Amino acid sequence: MNYSNEINSEGFTIIDNVYSENEIEKLISLIENITENETENATFRKSQDLFAIRQFHKEIPETLPYIFNQNLKDIIELNFGEGYFITKSIYFDKPEKSNWFVAYHQDLTISVNKKIEAVNFENWTVKQNQFAVQPPKEILEDNFTIRIHIDKTTKDNGALKVINNSHSKGILRIEKLDFEKEKETICEVEKGGIMIMKPLLFHASNKTTNNERRRVIHIEFSKQQLPDRLEWSEKVLRF
Repeated sequence: MNYSNEINSEGFTIIDNVYSENEIEKLISLIENITENETENATFRKSQDLFAIRQFHKEIPETLPYIFNQNLKDIIELNFGEGYFITKSIYFDKPEKSNWFVAYHQDLTISVNKKIEAVNFENWTVKQNQFAVQPPKEILEDNFTIRIHIDKTTKDNGALKVINNSHSKGILRIEKLDFEKEKETICEVEKGGIMIMKPLLFHASNKTTNNERRRVIHIEFSKQQLPDRLEWSEKVLRF
């Protein structure tokens, strides 16, 4: 089914039943095999409110054949076409009693291999030898994110809430949005479903209130070539 009209107009869509119960259980097993035996890793972040694995597709590449089942590959090709590659992935595990929340924001940075002078590339940061930069909005406008839901996600355990169509406004300070005139949607997703969203869509996440775990695999995609000598640091061509 083609969801591109909804993605373009609203900035997101939700698709259920992308993964079978067996596929989800296999993903959980692969993740737990790594996390239970890993004590110190720079890409792992652990607190009482959140466990995260950055560069997830590189840390646990065994998950890729299960993530990119035929359903997901068909969805990507039908809605976006060919030529896209992974540019970033993060695994989020929000525990049952998590007080972790995220305020409304846009995803404005990409991960790159080094810092260079490039026109309209700004707001450079570096963390654990990982460079990030805000690219021109044309790059962000063409990218998309897929969030794979390992658990049922509701308004009570931190489902994303979004401002519909806010991705069409370009890069914007949150104060410029008139919330009384905007439409907000809470993006509840069934276990084994996905949410597709554009990076410039304003999104946020509330605290957990129902003592239910929320695990999500967040994967960003692009087909954009960066300026000379600048490369996507987490780029994976084939999936």
